[in-house]
Amino acid sequence: MDQYCHLLIEMAQRPATAAPSLSAERTGQNQTLVDLLSGRRILLCVGPGGVGKTTVSATLALCGAALGRRTLVLTIDPARRLADALGLQALGHDIQRVQADKIAEVAARRGGSYDPRGSLDAMMLHQKRAFDEVVSRYARDETTRRRILANRIYQQVSTTLAGSHEYAAMSKLYDIARECDYELIVVDTPPTENALDFLDAPNRVAGAIDSPAIQWFIKPYLKAGTFSLKMVGLGGAFVLGRLARFTGSAFLEQMAQFFVEFNDVFGGFRERAQEVLQLMRDPQVAFLIICSPEVLSVDEALYFHDRLVRAQMPLGGFIVNRMHTRGPEAIGRQELVELLSARPELRGLSPADIVQVAADLHRTYREQQVMAEVDERTTRRLAEAAARARVPLRVVPLFEQDIYGMDGLALVSRHLLA
Repeated sequence: MDQYCHLLIEMAQRPATAAPSLSAERTGQNQTLVDLLSGRRILLCVGPGGVGKTTVSATLALCGAALGRRTLVLTIDPARRLADALGLQALGHDIQRVQADKIAEVAARRGGSYDPRGSLDAMMLHQKRAFDEVVSRYARDETTRRRILANRIYQQVSTTLAGSHEYAAMSKLYDIARECDYELIVVDTPPTENALDFLDAPNRVAGAIDSPAIQWFIKPYLKAGTFSLKMVGLGGAFVLGRLARFTGSAFLEQMAQFFVEFNDVFGGFRERAQEVLQLMRDPQVAFLIICSPEVLSVDEALYFHDRLVRAQMPLGGFIVNRMHTRGPEAIGRQELVELLSARPELRGLSPADIVQVAADLHRTYREQQVMAEVDERTTRRLAEAAARARVPLRVVPLFEQDIYGMDGLALVSRHLLA
């Protein structure tokens, strides 16, 4: 709310109230976000773009650490906002430790306790490095590994192939979950359009590498050990010959070599894909769907919820961020004029100006109440979905100030874990 609305509430001397119909208690759920932070090992924060997933992810990770859990927050969002939120100068593919006093500070400002046994690490996925790690794991020998990583085609495919980013991210998550002793891993994801690729990426990568067209292309190389237009048939030779005039035959040779050698590690990619999908269905994993109260954002959240149900992925709950909240009933216009006239900072205004200020206050406040009512109606479908799924739904209000740094995360945590 803007300063005029705050002034009106102050004069009414009644506390503002949040949207009661969307609280976790009203939806009749027993499980809370505290339960998820204490009982699950992997929380994936998914949802549309621009709804504050990075802020929520950082807040949840800090709260998990404050509860005494060894925590990692992993972002695959290239916007790099997570480092700023956690007070780090930069964030990269290597894990960094967040200072313990930062965790204690957020816990204190939230009004909660801090368990010093907890810790918080953070990292941002570097897509190509994560993809390289998968290749290194499954290459048959060191020579093949080096040749694949140096191949120009691979260097393009590893960053632009549809689903490669999401595949690399989930593969990295799998490695961390299997090899590290973190008790809680919070994953901050890209917007929903990309987050959906978490479910599709293994099949999309497999389909691109193992397609009939690729197999036709590498067949001569497999037979002769080198690429020859004479072995692809008259029609194919004509097409590839014309292509070679633009790219050069060396490029076609390098492309064929890449797909043949990558085919050797492809069995490992398929195996990893199945392992990742199995991990996503583990009872220790939970998807948290984050959205704003806007209609399109709620629609996307419900669509992703349906996808999770069909894919048999575990839903952890919903978080509605930047929600307009109801204030108290407005006082009468004449009473407001009298109260404004008695305020020291407004004594220099004429009676007509006081009346105008009162009218502006009432109009602004009425608009605020209408927006709160609209948000409640829009998000009612989420409350119904949460009730059916028996998962919590938490609401974070739209704050007057921007949310950044530890102060902002502490403010958000009060609403998430209330």
